[in-house]
Amino acid sequence: MASPLIIATLAAGISGFMAPEADLQDRIIMAAVDCSKAVSRVVRETGGQLLSAQPSGDGQSCVVTVLVQGGGERPRKVTMRVPM
Repeated sequence: MASPLIIATLAAGISGFMAPEADLQDRIIMAAVDCSKAVSRVVRETGGQLLSAQPSGDGQSCVVTVLVQGGGERPRKVTMRVPM
């Protein structure tokens, strides 16, 4: 006789149940895609070189850091918060 746990697991798999870890991965991937537009905008506006980009805690913006070369001066680091 089949165990109730096995039956529940099979039923969840058939119904399309996604584990919480998979949902979290999807959110991370979506955030990375959304930040790519913000990165493009900051790099285009500053003419800098990308150092880092990450979604902010609010989920509505990205924090993008670029290195901007000066005319013969030392490069400066610029960090911008940009809407997704």
